[in-house]
Amino acid sequence: MPMFERLAANGISCTRFHTTALSSPTRMALLKGHNHHSSNAGSIMETATTFPGNNGIRPQSITPVAEVLRQKGFSTAAFGKHREAPPWEISVSASFDRRPTGSGFDKSYRFIGGETNQWSPMIYDGVTQVETPKDPNYHFTTDMTNQAISWVRFLQALSPDKPFFMYCAPGAAHAPHHERQEYVDRYRRKVDQGWDKVREATPERQKRLGIVPQNTTRGPKPSDINEWYVQ
Repeated sequence: MPMFERLAANGISCTRFHTTALSSPTRMALLKGHNHHSSNAGSIMETATTFPGNNGIRPQSITPVAEVLRQKGFSTAAFGKHREAPPWEISVSASFDRRPTGSGFDKSYRFIGGETNQWSPMIYDGVTQVETPKDPNYHFTTDMTNQAISWVRFLQALSPDKPFFMYCAPGAAHAPHHERQEYVDRYRRKVDQGWDKVREATPERQKRLGIVPQNTTRGPKPSDINEWYVQ
């Protein structure tokens, strides 16, 4: 990701974020600044229950990071995957409190659930569902990127000194893995050494980059998980 690497080299890299290993809870913790159970996101939104800490309904006592920044004078925008609303709220007749525009984002161009067809996605611009172009070359990653660039250009043209916060979450690398063929080809055979070798190399690379302490060790792999091999 050369662009992200250039941004990181000229900015700040946060290294103390603790992932929950699931998308909805991790996103809720990141964008709310609270433990995911405090945000009632103990698991992914589709498995929300009536139990405390897992009902998928963000409590009003928690103010999202985007709303805090918006009240401090930032312009805020979100593009890509949302998955912060329980499934019974993904319709035009449901509450919009857990939609991006109800979470502090002035601009939102996202799909609300956890998955969508990246060539024919269900997208909401704000709270309005939009039709995707009838273009055989259409892909949501390109679309959301163009939307993000356009938003920044308009913002900078009108108020170049105003700070902004943009959150982007592409969905193509998530299930159902709808990536464009040129990217599939670009990374073909990059991990032929197998998952276990990648698992060994990752923390060593993180040490070289200064992301983790030099004495960091990998946790043990459960004995009932077999070694991964590439045929």
